[in-house]
Amino acid sequence: MTLYSVYARPSDGPIAVADRFSWSAALVPPVHALVHGLWLLLTGWAFGTALIVALSPWIGGAASFWLYVLMAVLIGFEAPAFRRVKAARSGGAYQGDYVAQAEDLALVEYMKRQSA
Repeated sequence: MTLYSVYARPSDGPIAVADRFSWSAALVPPVHALVHGLWLLLTGWAFGTALIVALSPWIGGAASFWLYVLMAVLIGFEAPAFRRVKAARSGGAYQGDYVAQAEDLALVEYMKRQSA
């Protein structure tokens, strides 16, 4: 079971953001950022990667690799927070947290509580 934060957007339907590690964000950060429109995350990833590449002659290849792995893990943990902030800033109103097995089930639970 996963905790989902639900945001109601005025122009579109509600969205549910899982509060868990995002494997897609950790394994392919730029693709994840582009798919979800997380421009700040994409910029941070590009800057961090460029910094690691620039420092690699001084810190060594192994240290560069592990720094990138550490950055990818951090992105995996923080990607849901970026999505929540984006939902709130784009006009989405926080509707509460729901425990469900999947995103669509969290949205169904939200809709049930709205109609009751």
